Amino acid sequence: MAESRTYIATCPVVDEEMKERIRKHREARRTRNWQTIEETTDLAAALTGAKGSAVILIDCLTLWVNNLMYQAELQKKDIREEDIVERCRDILDACGAISGTVIFVTNEIGMGIVPDNALSRRYRDLAGRCNQVMAHRADAVVFMVSGLPLNMKGEIRI
Repeated sequence: MAESRTYIATCPVVDEEMKERIRKHREARRTRNWQTIEETTDLAAALTGAKGSAVILIDCLTLWVNNLMYQAELQKKDIREEDIVERCRDILDACGAISGTVIFVTNEIGMGIVPDNALSRRYRDLAGRCNQVMAHRADAVVFMVSGLPLNMKGEIRI
């Protein structure tokens, strides 16, 4: 019997093209015995819901940061780096109750030029802070470039 695997998707449906893309990805995971949890903002709760899985894959943290910024904007609130740090710590605390492997996918968006507008710079800073907090507590960090892994921290356990 295969071990249970859970995919936590952070992408919201924003238009018909994205709806179709999500449907295709969902179907591909289903045929490979992945349970899917779609959660755009409350990753700590999603992790708690996937607690019994041997492997949990969260895709992705940069989209999650975008979703938090969007929700804050709708509520006419501000999201600060301190808020991102607190939310990341909540996620990491939820990971502490999981016996399986948890994998986070994220993007390194701070390696290019400085964005030309305040909102983009804020997003870059918040995503960067998220990545720093998560990488600090992670057992292993792998930087992927063109499908090639660069081990930044620890070792991958398979």
